[in-house]
Amino acid sequence: MPSVSTEALVTPGASAAPSAATTTDSLLSPGRPGYRRMSFALFAAGVATFALLYSTQALLPAISAGLGVTASQASWTVSAATGALALFVLPLSALSERFGRRTLMTVSLAVAVAVGLLVPFAPNVEWLVALRAVQGAALAGLPASAMAFLAEEVRPKALVAAIGLFVAGNSVGGMSGRIVTGWVAQLWGWRAALGAVGLLAVVCAVVFRAMLPKARNFTSRSLSPRVLAKTVAGHLADPLLRRLYAIGALFMTVFGAVYTVIGYRLVEAPFNLPQGIIGSIFLVYLVGTVSSAAAGRLVERLGRRGALYLAVGTTAAGLLLSLADSLAAVLLGLVLITAGFFAGHAVASSSVSRTAKTGRAQASALYQSAYYLGSSAGGTLGAIAFHAGGWAATVALGLLAVLGVVSVTLYGSHAARAERRRSLAGTRARGLATD
Repeated sequence: MPSVSTEALVTPGASAAPSAATTTDSLLSPGRPGYRRMSFALFAAGVATFALLYSTQALLPAISAGLGVTASQASWTVSAATGALALFVLPLSALSERFGRRTLMTVSLAVAVAVGLLVPFAPNVEWLVALRAVQGAALAGLPASAMAFLAEEVRPKALVAAIGLFVAGNSVGGMSGRIVTGWVAQLWGWRAALGAVGLLAVVCAVVFRAMLPKARNFTSRSLSPRVLAKTVAGHLADPLLRRLYAIGALFMTVFGAVYTVIGYRLVEAPFNLPQGIIGSIFLVYLVGTVSSAAAGRLVERLGRRGALYLAVGTTAAGLLLSLADSLAAVLLGLVLITAGFFAGHAVASSSVSRTAKTGRAQASALYQSAYYLGSSAGGTLGAIAFHAGGWAATVALGLLAVLGVVSVTLYGSHAARAERRRSLAGTRARGLATD
């Protein structure tokens, strides 16, 4: 049976209708055999993916102390993973067309888990960064295939719920990985903490492979680098898509900088928090679940640009509030930064799939590349800023990125008004010619 269009690939929340040749009986839905197993499998994959991807972020102060490196050097253990993921999302999305979503997800997760079991034994920071880069590249196969698998194998009416479980696994993995590493590191050290995440990922990988049903609606397609390059070039030539990619990267620069460096700030005076408590700070991520869900309603009330301005204002307020030497103020600042980031990310990422009329898979893959490159840049630059000028310098970097979002959005508003004027002038000219 022919597969769904590649536009379902890597499109967060995408809903691609099955082809006419795909029978309703072959699609999964709640209550039908295989649906619950598929949901648990992809939830487990989501947990493993984000637990592994950000496994070192809450441990950076401990890694710095253990390996005798600076904050900026330790931050590369996060930036290398997210940067490699950004570089490999697009090519792996193409490979899934040839070898199948299920196969690519299985291989990607297996490689990432195997590397995860080696990471705790890295003898120095260079080896640690190299292993994390390989791990990030392997993990790129999960977001590149999961959405397409769901679009091909699940009934359209049940697709949103199925994707919601996968995304929930992402957020649970990202949060729990940081919390687990924080408490384990406090008791037994950072190497044991990374080992605990590796074992968690092993369990998730076994559950994923054992429970994921075989694909019934996938047909292998030959790889066409020329077609892929043409599609990517078309997206990069679109001014609105370029602006959305820039917004996603800039928002993630703020987020990556803040959460990479916050552990260093809280472990020092006047806070002097233990590693376990610092790991628990990542419970703030739950705020992002709420704000991203509310983004749709914000767009309905304020429009896309209005929602972006609100997200920017909330993020900036959080950055400024976090400057205070009060734990309550810092925590409230993190809440505002997290809420603003997730709302802005939701608006920008949803706008990408709405803007791209063709090749939505590649359009979303490009957004993810920009997004994770922003994370990589934010983590590294934020740590460099902190090393040079403390938390205030990291906040300044975040505010500069926020100003970038405002500038891009204002430019977009100006371009839209200019386009409307040109369109109106053209309509009037045609009217005069007709008269």
